Amino acid sequence: QVQLVQSGGGLVQAGGSLRLSCVASGRTFSEYAMGWIRKAPGKEREFVAAIRRSGSITYYSDSVKGRFTISRDNAKNTVYLQMDSLKPEDTAVYFCASPRLSDTYYRPLTDLASYDYWGQGTQVTVSS
Repeated sequence: QVQLVQSGGGLVQAGGSLRLSCVASGRTFSEYAMGWIRKAPGKEREFVAAIRRSGSITYYSDSVKGRFTISRDNAKNTVYLQMDSLKPEDTAVYFCASPRLSDTYYRPLTDLASYDYWGQGTQVTVSS
């Protein structure tokens, strides 16, 4: 059974930083891509960032590029989202997610339909 357990998040002032973590279990973490998606009140879910199994290929939405950094530690079965220069519009519930298929079977990670397993979500609130 695949489980994604998130930690981090909270309340921060604009311009501040937060780091989210997501620990995966139930399968060989290093074989799977990982992503971060967010859901703001009244808005659709939005792709934020993703990383291939090797960690050498990453993707970002235009809204976070240059401010957020996704990384992974395959030895710890963990993916991170470092969020810097936070803005009030970054306020949302953040989810880590992963495809069912291993990264051998290429999935477009910017497409939310590629994700089958989801973390429990964590609130990030940025005050102005």
